[in-house]
Amino acid sequence: MSSIQKAADTRGLAGQTIGDTKVCSVNQTQLIYRGYEIADLAANATFEEVSFLLLEGHKPSTDELARFEAELRDMREPHPEVIKVIHGLARSAPNAHPMNVLRTGISLASHHDPDCEDNSAEAELRKSKRLLASIPAMIGAHQRGLEGKDPVSADPSMSHAANLLWCLSGETPGEIATKVMDVSLILYAEHDFNASTFTGRVIASTNSDLHSAVCGAVGALKGNLHGGANEAAMDMLRDIMDDTTQDSDLTVGAWMTRAFEEKRKLMGFGHRVYKNGDHRAGILRDWGLRYANEENASAKKWFDLGDEVQQIMFEQKNIHPNVDFPCGMTYYSMGIPVPQYTPIFVASRITGWCAHIMEQHANNRIIRPLAEYTGPELSNWND
Repeated sequence: MSSIQKAADTRGLAGQTIGDTKVCSVNQTQLIYRGYEIADLAANATFEEVSFLLLEGHKPSTDELARFEAELRDMREPHPEVIKVIHGLARSAPNAHPMNVLRTGISLASHHDPDCEDNSAEAELRKSKRLLASIPAMIGAHQRGLEGKDPVSADPSMSHAANLLWCLSGETPGEIATKVMDVSLILYAEHDFNASTFTGRVIASTNSDLHSAVCGAVGALKGNLHGGANEAAMDMLRDIMDDTTQDSDLTVGAWMTRAFEEKRKLMGFGHRVYKNGDHRAGILRDWGLRYANEENASAKKWFDLGDEVQQIMFEQKNIHPNVDFPCGMTYYSMGIPVPQYTPIFVASRITGWCAHIMEQHANNRIIRPLAEYTGPELSNWND
């Protein structure tokens, strides 16, 4: 096999190991955060505990967790100028993508962070906590601005998940909604060298600052082949529901067959690593369905539709859903606006990003791979 053929077979760095990490392990059957498997964490930990695990490197003691939670509560309000700009963008640029707005908010926050240019381990941990704590208020300020409402102040009495829902809606979330959001944040928190994390590590490897690396990661997550897949998955389900409702002769199976024939990319399915299924998907699907059954019975139709689509994909294409597929149905049943799905992803993945950025800075070498040139042969300019 020639070097060019080899390069073609590994487009997107498929199957290539490009570094070491102590943060996360991903394989066909397991997703592990610093030694703890994801199903164990989803069943037994809170998002705050998982955030501590990722950022500080070990399972927290009772005292450590209390200290960490108190720190986050004290950091929930971004600088007033950040909220002012984000809320203003909702009115002056209502069509701006929420991920662009959130990226702007994070960039603005860097100007008001006293540790911005300090890449020491202590300063980076402080910056990581500030971003983790304050991103829900940024997301909420934008959404409420789009709805013509004033932002609400972050609530220090609530858990991180509950405060996120509060900032979005201005309504105190119930116990089951809080739990579902908490689990979804745990499931999305980390996933080794995915596209956005790798982007953040590349930027960090130049000795750039944490905020710059996070802004780059936000840009990578925005794409519908990465973080935006949960939005695209829900849009697809809405298309199926609308089309089959308007045309009583059109079955879900027929819709899917047409999509296959048109070579339409069906979002929320398949994974580069999990060839036999994403084990996060079943966890989130079960919690989302539980929410629908207990709090919003009318939303159960989305899970029924999702199960049918999932079955057809498996039977005809042998492709399993990834976590983005049930995420769309779950958030939709909770009344969360679809354009905010990926910003909520940021509210979770900020923990993994920051853990990797800190790890990169702690043992750094600039990331600079080689490319295989396939252009024209050498020529003389004057010929």
